[in-house]
Amino acid sequence: MIYKAYNFSKLLYGSLCEQCLSRMQQPLTKWRKEFITDVLWLILSIQGKVNFSQLARYGNYSEQRYRQQFERDFDFLEFNTQLIKQQSPQRLVIAFDPSYISKSGKHTPGVGYFWSGCANSTKWGLEICGIAAIDLDNHTGMHLQAVQTFKHQNQPLMEYYCRIITSRKDALQAISKMVVVDAYFSKETFVIPLCQEGFHVVSRFRNDVRLQYILSPEKTGKRGRPKTNGGVVDVKHPDENYFSLVMQQDTSIRMYTAVVKAVSLKRPVRIVVVQSLEDDTVKDCKIFFSTDIQMEASLIMDIYKSRFQIEFIYRDAKQHTGLTHCQARDEKKLYFHFNISLTAVNIAKAVHWYSIPKQERKVFSLADVKVVNHNILLLEQFFAMYATNPNILKNKQNIKELIYYGTKAA
Repeated sequence: MIYKAYNFSKLLYGSLCEQCLSRMQQPLTKWRKEFITDVLWLILSIQGKVNFSQLARYGNYSEQRYRQQFERDFDFLEFNTQLIKQQSPQRLVIAFDPSYISKSGKHTPGVGYFWSGCANSTKWGLEICGIAAIDLDNHTGMHLQAVQTFKHQNQPLMEYYCRIITSRKDALQAISKMVVVDAYFSKETFVIPLCQEGFHVVSRFRNDVRLQYILSPEKTGKRGRPKTNGGVVDVKHPDENYFSLVMQQDTSIRMYTAVVKAVSLKRPVRIVVVQSLEDDTVKDCKIFFSTDIQMEASLIMDIYKSRFQIEFIYRDAKQHTGLTHCQARDEKKLYFHFNISLTAVNIAKAVHWYSIPKQERKVFSLADVKVVNHNILLLEQFFAMYATNPNILKNKQNIKELIYYGTKAA
C-alpha cells in the first residue's frame, strides 16, 4: 500500500535510483535493483548505528541476506556518475582525499596505522581514498567512489594514491580533467603521473617551495643552450615584471599571479600568491598552483576553495549514514558498506536539495532528512498495524506535523 499523503520522498528515492540503475552498463536483475534501492532508503531512515543487525531490524530481509548481498560486486562509480548527470551540473572538478576509518582488531584486511586529521596523529584503523565530483556552481560535492587503502612494502604510498586515479582515467575524465587535492599531494610522484595521463592538478605548495622565474631564451651567439632560469622567486617580494596584481582587499590581503617554474615538479605552473598583511608588512603567504598555465587566478582559487566539499561528504557519512559502523571484516563487504554509506548522502542531496530551485534552497541538513524519513518509517508501521487510511483529508495536517516532528529549523 502506498500512502500518497506522506510517502512522496520515498517515491522520489525509488524513482531516482531506478533511473540511474537502468542506465548502467552492468546488467542488474530486478531483485538486485530493489535491494540497492531498499538499502539506500533504510540508511537514510534508521536511527542509531547502520549495520547488518539494524538493517535486518528495520528492513525486509534477514541479517544473513544483507551480509551476502554486501559481498556482491556493484559499480558505484558508474551509478554515482549517472546520478550526477541527472542534476545537470555545468562545471565539475574531481576531488581526491583519503579519510581515516576507525577499526579495532588485527584481522581486518588493510588494517594498520593511518593519519587522522581530527586527532592530528596516526591511529590504528582503516583508510579509504575518496573520489568526488565538486560542483563549482552549486558549491557542493557528490561522492563517486571510495577505495580502501592497502599499504605495500614495495610501493610508496603516494604512487598508490596516484594509481587509484589513473586506473579510472576514462571514467573520471568523462566528468572532468581537473583534479584538486590538498597540499600533501603537491609532489612530483603524484602530480607528474597525473599530468602524463591527461589530467591537470590544482593544489597548494608548501611555504618553503622553490620557484624560479622563466626567461624567454634569446640567442647570444655564444656556445651552449640559452639561459631560461631567471632566479629564485621571493613570494613576499614578487617581481612586478613577472607578477600581476589580481586583487587587493583594503590593507590586509594582496593576491598576485604569474607563470613560474616549480623546481620540485620540474615544470612551469600558474601560481597564485595570497599575502596576508599587517601594517603594510607581509606576515604570511599561501601559494596555490595549477598545472594548466592558461587558467585564470580567480578560477584556481575557486577550485581550491571548493576542495573542502569532499570533507563535508565524509562528515555527513560518518555522522548520519554509518560510514564507520561496518560489522564485516571481508574486503568486498567493507567496500560495499563504505560506498553505499557515501552514496546515500548523494541520494539525499539529489532529492532534498538539488530538486529545489537554486534561489529557494536553504542549508542542506542530512540530520533533518533522517528525522523525516524515520518518522515516515514509523508512520508506515502504525498505519499498517492499525489499518488507518492516511489519505483521508482530515488526517492530512496531522500527518504532516508528525512527519516533520523533531526537525530543526535550518
